[in-house]
Amino acid sequence: MKPILTHTIACLLLFTCTLGNAQKNKASNKQIRTGADQTEKYLPLLKGKRVAILANPTTVIGGKHLVDSLQKLGVHIVKVFGPEHGFRGNASAGAKVADETDPVTGIPVISLYGPKNKPTKEDLADVDVMIYDLQDVGCRFYTNINALARLMEACYESNKELLILDRPNPNGYLIDGPVLDMKYKSGIGMFPIPVSHGLTIGEFAQMANGEGWLANKVTCPVRVIPVANYKHDMPYTLPVKPSPNLNTQQAVLLYPSTCLFEGIYLNHGRGTYFPFTVIGSPELKGVYAFSYTPTGIKGMAETPLFKDQVCYGLDLRSYDVSQLRKKKQINLQWIIELYRNHPHKEKFFDSKLSREMGTIEKLIGVGNFRQQIIDGVSEAEIRKSWEPGLSQYKEMRKKYLLYQ
Repeated sequence: MKPILTHTIACLLLFTCTLGNAQKNKASNKQIRTGADQTEKYLPLLKGKRVAILANPTTVIGGKHLVDSLQKLGVHIVKVFGPEHGFRGNASAGAKVADETDPVTGIPVISLYGPKNKPTKEDLADVDVMIYDLQDVGCRFYTNINALARLMEACYESNKELLILDRPNPNGYLIDGPVLDMKYKSGIGMFPIPVSHGLTIGEFAQMANGEGWLANKVTCPVRVIPVANYKHDMPYTLPVKPSPNLNTQQAVLLYPSTCLFEGIYLNHGRGTYFPFTVIGSPELKGVYAFSYTPTGIKGMAETPLFKDQVCYGLDLRSYDVSQLRKKKQINLQWIIELYRNHPHKEKFFDSKLSREMGTIEKLIGVGNFRQQIIDGVSEAEIRKSWEPGLSQYKEMRKKYLLYQ
């Protein structure tokens, strides 16, 4: 079969799969109302107040950006804070973001992903109410929870009200992975939670307060507008991509498993338009038939690993993600398989070569995982080593749940 025809068939299969998943989730999305959607519950709290908001492109209401909508409704928004990727989502992953004036609304935008990572007292001096509304995807290494914790600390320090407009966790059914050993605390793992934590942002805020995780163990009073008609095990299709490299629902659902490849000497789709859904390396030529070529893509990945080189490996774009939901586990078999098949095993976990977010220890959160894979330890034994920490976390988590 010709390569072009093969690619066309693959694209059609992916489209059919994505369409099918979207149709399945359509009913769930219709009955779910995000915190932002429930304006009747929080607009009275903003009346006559000077409002600031931590926002990005996922901060939507009725298909429009919440900042734009609130401004038209007469809410006095004095400033916006922008996280990683920026307020309007124009920055690449990991790229520092500068302060600016939003060209759409004229509102000043202060970056929290540049010289500073949380608002100063001066930033909040002319603010009465602070709003947090970012879509999360339920993983320890997705940095929105870090931004939330720092914002909670800033609001406590400045004695400001914090209003959280909660959103569903698309991976809310999944509580898996080892609890972070704080010896490996970093910017991609700040809290003693598993890889996939099974919380919404509102629930995480309650946990951070209750467990004393904020700086100096302070407690920041928060008001959460909960998601209506939502349960953790509900499928939920995100209306807006949560970040430039999580640009499909397939990527979002694979992310708890495939983001682990950030710390491995393999390309995981960065430099393509389907990141987190393919995994490969030029060194796997002859081992796998599937291939793709990462290139530089502005706003996504401009210097990806193996740029302009043909990579061979796994194509997960049509993987049945219902299998993840059925097992309620992150997939470790892909790492186990790729390590077994890699011809240069000494490179596999070399973070200096991978040039990505960090070492596998920072991503998985414990120090023995690398050696377990090298030694050929079974998945069952690896999972057993995550206990009793994972079970203890699940029990602790129950105290902070807003949803079944």
